[in-house]
Amino acid sequence: MKKLGLIGGTSYHSTIDYYRMINEKVGEEIGKDQNPVLLLHSLNIALMRSGDAEKIKNEYLKISKELISIGAEGILICANTPHMVYDFVQPKIEVPILHIGKAIGDYAIKNNFNNLALFGTKPTVKKKFLENYLKDNYPLEITLPDEENIDKVHHYISKELTQGVFSKEAKSYFLEQMKVLQAKGADAMILGCTELPMLIKQDETDFKLIDTTGLHVDLAVDFILDD
Repeated sequence: MKKLGLIGGTSYHSTIDYYRMINEKVGEEIGKDQNPVLLLHSLNIALMRSGDAEKIKNEYLKISKELISIGAEGILICANTPHMVYDFVQPKIEVPILHIGKAIGDYAIKNNFNNLALFGTKPTVKKKFLENYLKDNYPLEITLPDEENIDKVHHYISKELTQGVFSKEAKSYFLEQMKVLQAKGADAMILGCTELPMLIKQDETDFKLIDTTGLHVDLAVDFILDD
C-alpha cells in the first residue's frame, strides 16, 4: 500500500469523516483487521479564515514537504477550498496531490451529467479554481448561485457548518437554492464544501448530489491500493 499524507483541519469535523472513511474503505479491500498507514497534519482553520492567500499557499507547501519528508507518497487536501493552493504547490513537490476536481469530474462524466451547480465558500466560487479545473479537463458547464446567494452560502458554511452546526434552516435554504439552479439548467449539485454532505444526504432529496468528500475518499483509496 502507498502511504498517503492528509492535510486536514478545514474543518476538523469533515477531516474526521475523511480519516474514518479512508480506513473503512481500505479495510473492506484488505480485511477489517488491518488499516492503511496515514500521515495526518491537522492545521488551524484560522489560517483559511485569514484570507491571506500568500500565507495559505506557503503553509500548504511547507506542510506538504514535511509530510513527504516522513514518507508520504501522495497528498490529499481534506477540503474543497484549500485546493486554491494546488497550482502553487503541485509544481514544487515530487509527489501527486490528489485533486478533488478529478473525483468530481470523473463521477460527472460517468453519470452523464452536463451542467453542475456549485455550492461552496466564497473563495471556492469566486476564485474559480474548482470551476476552471472542471472546465479545463471535462466537457462540463458550471452554474453558480447569484451574487447575493454566494454570500449567503458562505455565511452558512463559515458560521454554522464548519463549526459543527447543522440546522434545519440551513438545510431548507440549500434545498431551495438547488431548485433555483436546477431551473437554470443544472442537472447535478456539487456539494463543494466538505461539510455539506453532512447536512444533506442523497436519500433526503431527489436532486442528484455530488458528494465531494465521498468521491475524494474513493480517489484516495484507489491511490493507496494501487501498487
